[in-house]
Amino acid sequence: MATKKMAIIATKGTLDMAYPPFILGSTAAALGYDVQIFFTFYGLQLLRKDLSSVMISPLANPAMPMPIPMPVMVQMLPGMESMATMMMKQKLKKHGVASLEELRDLCLEADVKFIACQMTVDLFEFEKSEFIDQVEYGGAATFMGFAGDTDICLFV
Repeated sequence: MATKKMAIIATKGTLDMAYPPFILGSTAAALGYDVQIFFTFYGLQLLRKDLSSVMISPLANPAMPMPIPMPVMVQMLPGMESMATMMMKQKLKKHGVASLEELRDLCLEADVKFIACQMTVDLFEFEKSEFIDQVEYGGAATFMGFAGDTDICLFV
C-alpha cells in the first residue's frame, strides 16, 4: 500500500493559529503520513529561529475564552496583546500542551518537510538567516506538485 500524504498550508503567524499546522503535521507523521507544510505570508513567522514574538490578540477573536468578558475598547488598549499571550501560554503549560518550539521540533524529527514560500520571503524582504535551517524554499508550484497528490490537504 502506498504511503498516505498530507499537505498543510500555514498562513497565520499568531499563537492560536501556530498550533494547528504543527499538531496536525506531527500527528500525521507519527501515523506514517508523508507530510509537507507550506508556510506563506504571516505563517512564515513560525519558521523564525526565535518564536518568542509569536503573540495572540484578543481583538477579533470573539470566541477566545477570557477569565472575564472584555469589551472591544479594552482589548485595543496597549499591553492587552501581551497579557492575552501570557495568559494563553500559562493555560497551555498548565494543561501540558507542548510549546511551539517543541511541536516544531517534533515535526522536524518526524521528517515533516517545511517549505517557505519564496515569493513571500522576497515580498517581505526576509533574510534566510532569520529562519531555522531545516527549511526548503519554493513557490506555489513546488508545493502544488506535492499537494496535488495528497490524501488530505488543509488550509489553516
